[in-house]
Amino acid sequence: MSSYQLLRHRDIPDLDQLAVYQKNGGMAAFKKAVTEFTPAEIIQQVKESGLRGRGGAGFPAGVKWSFIPDNRWPHYVVANADESEPGTFKDREILESNPFQFLEGLMIAAYAVKANVAYVYLRGEFWQIAQQLDEKIAELKKAGFLGSHLFGTDVQLELYTHLGAGAYICGEETALLDSLEGKLGQPRLRPPFPAVQGLFDAPTVINNVETLTNVPNIIQNGAIWFREVGTEKSPGVKIFSLSGNVVNPGNYELPLGTTFRELIYTHGGGIPDGKKIKIIMPAGASSSLIPATEAALDTPMDYEAVQAQLGCPLGSASVIIVDESVNIAWLTERTASFFKHESCGKCTPCREGTYWMAKLTLHIHEGTATAEDIDLLDDVAKNMQGNCLCALGEFSTMAVRSGLALYRADFDAAIAAGQERRS
Repeated sequence: MSSYQLLRHRDIPDLDQLAVYQKNGGMAAFKKAVTEFTPAEIIQQVKESGLRGRGGAGFPAGVKWSFIPDNRWPHYVVANADESEPGTFKDREILESNPFQFLEGLMIAAYAVKANVAYVYLRGEFWQIAQQLDEKIAELKKAGFLGSHLFGTDVQLELYTHLGAGAYICGEETALLDSLEGKLGQPRLRPPFPAVQGLFDAPTVINNVETLTNVPNIIQNGAIWFREVGTEKSPGVKIFSLSGNVVNPGNYELPLGTTFRELIYTHGGGIPDGKKIKIIMPAGASSSLIPATEAALDTPMDYEAVQAQLGCPLGSASVIIVDESVNIAWLTERTASFFKHESCGKCTPCREGTYWMAKLTLHIHEGTATAEDIDLLDDVAKNMQGNCLCALGEFSTMAVRSGLALYRADFDAAIAAGQERRS
């Protein structure tokens, strides 16, 4: 039996083949959902499991599904496969190697909210994965798992894939919906929220790939089983994408509540060349810079503890490790450049703020700035916070502000080195 719940392909060869997937219990949960449970009962079971969204926000999935009204039709479900956060590569492994479990979760979600159509929105660079998913969807339809009168009931369902154009902003759910509709991918003002007015102005549920991949196991084994690992408020397993200055980067499926120390040293093999950790970025480029103190390393990686003890969200758990050789002025220049490039430009604070942060951090890193420019950088970032249309603008300031607060000496050193080169 597989020791994995989500990365089962590591134990089961050829799990991306429908026959192999079915031989190992695949599609049984979808049949069970349609033939033994009402949609409301499926939602209740997911609620009781405590499954939280794995895309970053950590919002309870069952609660999200329950927001869909029964007086407006049609309903839609959209899988967010626009995996764009630097340092995050968990969804890609699922899509490539365990696609049927993800698709089965999407199908169960569609049944739960009474949607007859569901979409998989993929980032533009995933075009090969989209082609593979189209083939898998065709196999499911041929095998009788999609179409009309499923399992002799009145249930009908169709799945479709849709490719974006490689824009980070389309990971934001309302920008994703506009892109899916063929519009420019930019965030919408909320309210109304997607549950009320989403895709094509109809009630819509949007969930991350990893979130949906958990659903078949919950329906097949029950909510109590799902809660056997993890913490009370963050139950289940989580895929942690570990990268940066670490010996063994990769995806690690571990119970929520596992410490950073265990992830980095037991599973990741520690830091190359015996160097010390300088900082941890728990949520990819969207993260604050967390000094790698003993207390930080012993912090449980769950949605409550990381926020409460480190003052930073866990996000999608794209854990980037930075060792003592890295100058933080360089690191913030890299993050600021990324967010400047990916800002959609719809709101002024983000459009102008990311431009100025990228410009100032570049000057500081190259040593062509002054001490006053460091203060200006902090002022720009501070004035962006709380004033942007979506979370991208807020995220873009996190590495900058925390870096300036904790490692001002690195910025001063970059300027001093530049002055020395010019003298």
